[in-house]
Amino acid sequence: MKLSKNGLRASAIGALVVSGALVLSACGSDNNNEPTKDGGKTSAAASNIKCDGAKGQLLAAGSSAQKNAMDLWVKNFQAACSGVEVNYQAIGSGGGITKFNQGQVALAGSDSALKDEEVAASQKVCAGGKGINLPMVGGPIAIGYKLDGVDNLVLDAPTLAKIFDTKITKWNDPAIAKLNPGAKLPGSTIQAFHRSDESGTTQNLGKYLSATAPADWKYDPKTKSWPAPGGQAANGSSGVATAVKDAEGSIGYFELSYATANKISTVSINTGASAPVAATTENASKAIAAAKVKGTGSDLALSLDYTTKAEGAYPITLVTYEIACDKGNKAETLPTVKAFLNYTASEEGQKVLSDAGYAPLPAEIAAKVRAIVPTLS
Repeated sequence: MKLSKNGLRASAIGALVVSGALVLSACGSDNNNEPTKDGGKTSAAASNIKCDGAKGQLLAAGSSAQKNAMDLWVKNFQAACSGVEVNYQAIGSGGGITKFNQGQVALAGSDSALKDEEVAASQKVCAGGKGINLPMVGGPIAIGYKLDGVDNLVLDAPTLAKIFDTKITKWNDPAIAKLNPGAKLPGSTIQAFHRSDESGTTQNLGKYLSATAPADWKYDPKTKSWPAPGGQAANGSSGVATAVKDAEGSIGYFELSYATANKISTVSINTGASAPVAATTENASKAIAAAKVKGTGSDLALSLDYTTKAEGAYPITLVTYEIACDKGNKAETLPTVKAFLNYTASEEGQKVLSDAGYAPLPAEIAAKVRAIVPTLS
């Protein structure tokens, strides 16, 4: 999947498990780095990246949600480490995990933690070990739409579930009208778009709908494949975003960066709080703040609260992981895997994302990731 170069400026995936002390301030405000042609900025301390024997090519694949983050990380890492090439294919979380468990890539990006059966499969390629989940970034899944004359659409979980399950098919449906008093809703047909590929973004949306509208969304929340009938499919977050941008009366879901890059309007969610909550990185941070580590040992899989009603907390969120072998990594790629992950989880690696709308990992999670990466073997 290819993203527009302007997409790197987008307000992207947001903050992970962010405490109140975290802010979305731009990093390096006191340096004079010029923007790169990719739209990001090279870290002022790029020379501080420790290459630690990194060499050759590192293959990785998976989540499209973290593609913008990967582009920035890879650019800086390759600039600091001569002769190193990091090749990340944004083919969706499911595709990345498949490639990882087939031994085709050393790292996989996923918007959901490995399932038990996926961990079991990873033991075949992680000799003496297994695949583990290392959180790197998280944020809002935006519900984007195109509806002329309607600038501030509000939906709640039951209505959203019925739209994506083709139970609500007209924009002037009473359920939508009730949530949007005074809006000039047309009687046109809703064009709902979903992912055609296996996706952690799909899975996280499903988990949200299952948790908050169980009577209206009765599909398996663990599936990465789109489960509902009807609607129209597009490949990757970029494909869904392009479809929504081009089609009047459309609605779809994708990471906030795609909405921002394509200037797509996004839905505010009625969570039961005093006011509907917009899809912003700051609002997603408030919802993700309650996440708990559910993994054991070196696995840092997180559990999110999709049912939050906290003021200003945007509930449709995801966490993006880097998946690696805790033991049994290939000798030729291990130094590069460790050096790259040490950088992405480092304070410098997190700060460089701020200009693109990301935020640093909170100290407690970052410390755990940073402690685990050097133990990879």
